[in-house]
Amino acid sequence: MDLKVNDYTTDDGLTVINVEGEIDVYTAPKLREKLIDLVNKGKFHLLVDMEKVEFLDSTGLGVLVGGLKRVRAHDGSLELVCTQERILKIFRITGLTKVFGIHTSLEEARENRKSAK
Repeated sequence: MDLKVNDYTTDDGLTVINVEGEIDVYTAPKLREKLIDLVNKGKFHLLVDMEKVEFLDSTGLGVLVGGLKRVRAHDGSLELVCTQERILKIFRITGLTKVFGIHTSLEEARENRKSAK
C-alpha cells in the first residue's frame, strides 16, 4: 500500500496534512519529509488528518512525535484528526493521547484552536 500525503493551509493559518494509506517503516519517511518541509517553510501549526489511514506502526508514531517536537521548538502545535478505533487504540496504549490533541473532525480542531486563543 502506498502512502498519499498532501497539504493545504486554511484561512486561519492552520496547515492541514491529509494522509491516506499505511504509515509504516516503508512509508513513514514520506510523512517525515513532508513534516520537515512544512516546518522549514515556517508552518508551525499542523493538523494531520488521519481519517484515511489504514495502518499505523511504531515508525509512524515516531514520525508524528518527531514532528511534534519540531513544531514545539517554534511554539507551534501538531494535532490529529482521527475517529478510527484501531488507530486511536494505539495512541491510548502508548499514552500519546496525553501528548497529542486528537479531534473527531477538522471543524472540531479549528473550533478548539479558536477558543484556545
